[in-house]
Amino acid sequence: MLPADLLYTAQHEWLAVQPDGTVRVGITDFAQDSLGDIVFVALPGVGDDVAAGQAMGEVESTKSVSEVYAPLAGRISRRNDAVETAPETINDDPYGEGWLVEIEPVAEVAAAEFLDVAGYEAVIKS
Repeated sequence: MLPADLLYTAQHEWLAVQPDGTVRVGITDFAQDSLGDIVFVALPGVGDDVAAGQAMGEVESTKSVSEVYAPLAGRISRRNDAVETAPETINDDPYGEGWLVEIEPVAEVAAAEFLDVAGYEAVIKS
């Protein structure tokens, strides 16, 4: 079941705008399920600038290595170090404890630039 309060990308990332305006980012349940058992995660550092659509880290599973893309431009304000030491957390709880980074966006987040639940469901069904 996809959380209705999140925004999604066609690259299988989810976004949650936090009360302070930062944006928490993770990979979707569909993505983690497609990858299989996640064994390694590499995240950008706090203070690193990221550009929308560019790789900002990677997730490695027993099947493959996949890049994680920045859904928007900004600066990494927080990272979830726990997923680097326990990458299986992403498999267990992709929308909760398995989040990856928080980004301080350079511009206000426009929901229209992203997919809602129905839009993302259409992507994964195609």
